[in-house]
Amino acid sequence: MIDISKKTPTLRTAVATATVKVHPSTIEKLRAGQLPKGDPLPVAKVAAIQAAKNASQLIPYCHPLAVAFADCQFEIGTDTIVIRTEVRAIEKTGVEMEALTAASAAALTIYDMTKAVDEGIEIIGVKLVKKTGGKSDYTERFDVPLTAAVLVVSDSTAAGKREDTSGKHVIERLTSSGIEVKQYAVVPDETDAIEAELKKYADTMKLDLVMTSGGTGLGLRDVTPEATERGIERQLPGIAEVLRAYGQERMPFAMLSRGVAGVRGRTLIVNLPGSRRGVEEALDALLPAVLHAFKMMQGEGH
Repeated sequence: MIDISKKTPTLRTAVATATVKVHPSTIEKLRAGQLPKGDPLPVAKVAAIQAAKNASQLIPYCHPLAVAFADCQFEIGTDTIVIRTEVRAIEKTGVEMEALTAASAAALTIYDMTKAVDEGIEIIGVKLVKKTGGKSDYTERFDVPLTAAVLVVSDSTAAGKREDTSGKHVIERLTSSGIEVKQYAVVPDETDAIEAELKKYADTMKLDLVMTSGGTGLGLRDVTPEATERGIERQLPGIAEVLRAYGQERMPFAMLSRGVAGVRGRTLIVNLPGSRRGVEEALDALLPAVLHAFKMMQGEGH
C-alpha cells in the first residue's frame, strides 16, 4: 500500500457511473414488476452502498476508509439503466475506488437479476465522473513565482558547532513547490537579531514568505516566537494550531512548541521547529494549502 501517513484529512468526494445495456423488453418487465427475481434497483442500491463501504476488502491496494456517505441512483432509458454512485469521506486519500466499486456492484447486481430474461445484457461502461478534495484542489498557481527566505535560529549553528539540516530541508521543499528562495541565513538565539532579519525580509526585500527554523521550545534561549510577535502586524493563529495538531498526532511532544505565524505587510512569517523531523512534518501539514494566503493577500479571497 502507498504510505499516506503524511497526508492531511480533507473532505473527499467522488462520483462514478456505470451503464447496463438491456433489451427494451427487459425495461418493460422492470417497469411492470415482472422480473422473476423481483425489482433489481433497490437491491442494486444496497449492493452499491455495501461495496462502497467494503472496497478495501475487494481491491488489494485500497486503504480502509470511514465512508461518511454513499448513495446510488438510477436513470432508466429505453434500453439502458444508468447507475450513478456518490461517495464522501473525510480522509487522507480519495474515494474514487469506493465510488467505482459501488457502481460496479450495482451493475453486476442488475445483471444477475435480469439475466434470466435477457441473454444479451451487457455492462458497457464504468467510469469516474468527478472527484474532489485531493492535493491538486488546494494547489495554487501564480503568474510570478513566490519568493522566500529561510532563517535558521540556533546558537550552536551560528557558532559553527552544528551543521544545519532543517533549514536546508525547508529550502528543498520550497524550491520543489516552485518558490524561489532568495535568502538563507543563520542567526543566534537573540531576539533583536531575529527581529531585524524578519523586518529586513518583509520591509526591504519585500519577500512573500519567511520560514524560521528553531527556537520555538521551552529552552531558556528559545525566543523565536517572541521575536516574531514583535515583527508581525497580524497574527495567523490557525497555522500554528494546525502545526501543533498535525505533530501531536505523530508524537506527544508537539504540544510543547510555542511557534507562531503572522503577516507583516504582505509577507507571511511562519515559525517551524528546529529538528529535521519537526520541519518535515510541519511542511507536510502546510504545503500546498498555506500558499492560498497569497491569493487572499492579492485580493482574490477564497
